[in-house]
Amino acid sequence: MSSLLRVQGRIGQRTLLLTTAAVPLTGWAVHAVALHKQLAATRKDPLTGLLRRDSYTACARRLLARHGDDTAVVIVDQDHFKAVNDTLGHPAGDAVLATTAARLTAWAGPRASVGRIGGDEFAVVLAMPAGRLEQRLAQLVRMLHSPVVLEGGRTVDVAASVGAATPHTVGSRDLTALQRAADAALYDGKHSGRAAVASPAYTTVPSTNGRRAGRPGTAVWGRTA
Repeated sequence: MSSLLRVQGRIGQRTLLLTTAAVPLTGWAVHAVALHKQLAATRKDPLTGLLRRDSYTACARRLLARHGDDTAVVIVDQDHFKAVNDTLGHPAGDAVLATTAARLTAWAGPRASVGRIGGDEFAVVLAMPAGRLEQRLAQLVRMLHSPVVLEGGRTVDVAASVGAATPHTVGSRDLTALQRAADAALYDGKHSGRAAVASPAYTTVPSTNGRRAGRPGTAVWGRTA
């Protein structure tokens, strides 16, 4: 009996040592999971859930490298957004931004790079065969002009201006050049109710940080608000 007790005692000590050693490992595993979630969260804009600048840019460049000329860069600018905030309040403005982000994500699909690049400005890079560009942009404009339902059932009329550029239309696969051209096209077509597609001439428009020089916010290209 004494021999059996000694064996059981040694087994118990060994089990205790293994359990004690596992505690720090378990703690580190939990910490690693929490850290991973925190790092993933920093990639996203907290209001819209869209990618922030660095993550958007990295994903956009991968798409351009993979799909080449069959890629489109789309810039979206909410129209009359200040009036929404001023008349209906910031919660309504936040709802409009979140709805716009959801519509862009649904339109672009899961493999696109969709980012919030300013207070009420967004960018999308996605695979897009040239033959479908016009049809798909018209679809996007319709989606972005649909009223937004606010909390309580109230609706607000919204609109957005859209500019697009492709390697085929501007002659470059450089992301900065494509964004600059799409942004300049957007400005030319502002409030027109249709998407404007950039030509090669738009790549020479003076710009600051990838946006048409002189337009509001040129100093904060890519910064989330």
